[in-house]
This record gives sequence, structure tokens and C-alpha cells, in this order.
Amino acid sequence: MKKVLVTGATGFIGRHVLKLLQNRGQYEIHAASLDALDIAYPKVHWYQVDLLNSCQAEQLIKNVRPELLMHFAWYAVPGQYWTSDQNLFWEKSSIELIKGFYENGGKRLVGVGTCAEYSWDSSVLAEDKTPLKPATIYGQSKSRVGSFLTECSRKLGVSSAWGRIFFLYGPYENAHRLVPSVICSLLQNQPALCTHGEQIRDFLYVQDVAAAFVALLESSVEGPVNIASGQPVALKEIIMKIADKLGRRQLVRLGALAGQVNDPEVLEADVKKLSEKVGWHPDFSLDAGLELTINWWKKALHV
Repeated sequence: MKKVLVTGATGFIGRHVLKLLQNRGQYEIHAASLDALDIAYPKVHWYQVDLLNSCQAEQLIKNVRPELLMHFAWYAVPGQYWTSDQNLFWEKSSIELIKGFYENGGKRLVGVGTCAEYSWDSSVLAEDKTPLKPATIYGQSKSRVGSFLTECSRKLGVSSAWGRIFFLYGPYENAHRLVPSVICSLLQNQPALCTHGEQIRDFLYVQDVAAAFVALLESSVEGPVNIASGQPVALKEIIMKIADKLGRRQLVRLGALAGQVNDPEVLEADVKKLSEKVGWHPDFSLDAGLELTINWWKKALHV
């Protein structure tokens, strides 16, 4: 069995990745998290580790000596991660983790990037065409780690891929993000305060995001790969779908919040590399994903 290490294993994406890997039945799974260990995965070897502590991170790699590494851990506090100096600490620790992984016999590493690495002057963002021009510390740090990974693996003759996530939603998402904030407000019969909602974005259900990363890990594809649906949609359409599913359209307040400064009208992913080279396609439609997410929040809020 191949030995795989997953960082950020109790996070939004990591917990879904663990479930998929466990269902495969072909991996010896090791999981690292800063949070309390998750006993819901009895076959997983757990490590409570602060990856920003270089000694702990180094010891983790030496103890596990994984053949495969999926690195999800990063600073992701909503409203803060775009501009936080924490990105610089995670950039440094991620580069050290990459080096340590390959120095200890690692064969393939899949890292997590972001659409914020691209220039947003183009509406359709493609891995080999759109220039990298990140406008935030978050995007800049991610871009530097992705570039280091690609160059490091090339020089060492080992394998790597860098999945650039666009927009996602689903169970366990932070309640302050768009989809859960609308769902939670409406479930509690409170107005859902939103921007105008005209922005076009590419959303993907979190279980599909996890499945795309597992498919990327199991492929031989190298370099950056967009992780998205390839089916852009206006935010107001998502908001109204949620409202209609809950029968509370009258509580939606489009335009109640100001839009972000310099917020692009359209951010669409070119997913040809994901679909044609990795050979992966989403399992969940927007409607199906929203239904599952709403049901999860109903249970979480006991409504």
C-alpha cells in the first residue's frame, strides 16, 4: 500500500479527501492537523502538529516518510487571509515541507493553489495562457510556493502537481462565507444581506473538489491544474436557488452590501487540463450540491 500524508486533514477540503482515500482501500493514510485529532477515521494515523514549527514539521516527515503528500494546510480565516502576514509564514513552512518531503524519499506531491495567483484582467483563466499577477499577499505567497514546487520537482526528477482552486462550497464551510451565510440566515428566518450578485464565478461542491485532488494525485499530470466546474454562474443565481429551495425568497436583500473594490465581473476557469489530461469531471450539479449543503446546515443548526 502506498503511504500518503495529508496536511490540513481536519479542514474544509482535507476531511473530504480522507474519506475518499479511505474508501479507495489502497493507501496507508497519515493525517496531520493543528486541531484535535478526528476519531471518525479509525484507519487513519493521526498527528497533531504545528507545521509553522519547523522542528515539528521536520520530525513529522522523518517519522512518516510518505511516498505521497497532499498539502492542504494554510491560513484561511475568512475576511483576513487575503491580506494577512500569516501567508508569509505559511509560504516559508510550505517550502521547507516540500524540501523535507523530497529529501526523505517522497515521490509525488500535490499542493493547493488558488485562482488568486492569476491576473484577473482576463475573464477566462487558463494555466498555460493567463499570466500570473496576484494582487494579494495570499495569491503572491501561493504563487511562489507553486513555482518553487514545480522547479524543485523538475530539478530532482520527481513528480508534483499544483491544483488551483476557484470557488467552493459545501458541508463544514466557515459560516461567514457566501453560501453558508445565506443558508444560515434564511434557515433562521433572518434577512440574507448580499451584494448585487452580478459577479460571475465558478463554484464547485467541496466533495467534488476533494475528488479532483485525489484524481490529480493518482494521475501523472505535472504542474498547475485548475480545480473548478467550468460552469460559471452569477452569485445572485446561487443565492436565489438557495432561497427557492427554502421557500424564503422574500428574505433575500440583493444590493444590501457594498461590493468589494476592484472586484472583477467574471472569473471563469478553463478546465480542459482537468477534464482532458487528468480525466476528471464533477459528480455533483449546482442544484445537488446546494441541496446537500442545505441539509447539512439544517442538522448543524438543529432546524
